[in-house]
Amino acid sequence: MRLIDTHSHIQDAEFDADRDAAIERAREAGVELILALGVDAASSRLAVALAERDERVLAAAGVHPHDAQDADDAQLDELEELAQHPRVAMVGEIGLDYYRNLSPRDQQLRVLRRQLATAGRASKPVAVHAREAHEEMMPLLEQWSRDMGGRLPDGRPLGVLHYFSGDAEQARRYVEWGFVISVHTSVTHPKAVLLQEVVRATPIEHLVVETDSPYGAPQRYRGKRNEPAYVAEAVTKIAELKGMTAAEVAEATTRNALRLLGASVPAPGGSER
Repeated sequence: MRLIDTHSHIQDAEFDADRDAAIERAREAGVELILALGVDAASSRLAVALAERDERVLAAAGVHPHDAQDADDAQLDELEELAQHPRVAMVGEIGLDYYRNLSPRDQQLRVLRRQLATAGRASKPVAVHAREAHEEMMPLLEQWSRDMGGRLPDGRPLGVLHYFSGDAEQARRYVEWGFVISVHTSVTHPKAVLLQEVVRATPIEHLVVETDSPYGAPQRYRGKRNEPAYVAEAVTKIAELKGMTAAEVAEATTRNALRLLGASVPAPGGSER
């Protein structure tokens, strides 16, 4: 199976001891591309450096809502410059988190709006974090979608709702506005009933898969560090929920991810295919 992990933090310190080995394990599991997302300027720089070194990794640059209170104009300007880098496929991880509220809500909104503007200027999709914040996130993304004409200038989706935590109707509306829905490996957890219903209700052409490594390991690996190789667990569960084969889900979600990222996958020997 060909797989793409559309959301990881493999550049983080949790992988310092075995990052190359984890990337190799992912390759052996069929993962052809891993997106490494920043949460601030420093981690975004690390993601870009890793993507420059390893063709199996693409980067995203952004400020997570938890870190919004520390994002001054200089950092946001730096991230806007990084967004133009050829190995940066997305602007993210950006969004709102009203569950932990580690940054004041007004600061989260300020930083989110600035980064949506950055994505528009860079013509790159966004990776959106929305936790207990869909009520405020939805009108913001609806308006941004209208401003952008519902798609990026080259026709690609506007972005992805990462680690989706909303319901099926919210997912439908995000899709209508030009976004795709990311199914995290937690879909395998017995209590993930809401996400499982989203998977059943959302057409496969609007789904991608992710690990959010090192967080949220799938059921088979609960209590352990998550890593990109485990994205196959999400594919298997989606297949079960939708009455498809794992190979069909893998092919569809990989196709969706490549379109979202505007990417091709590295072929053996280092060329692109």
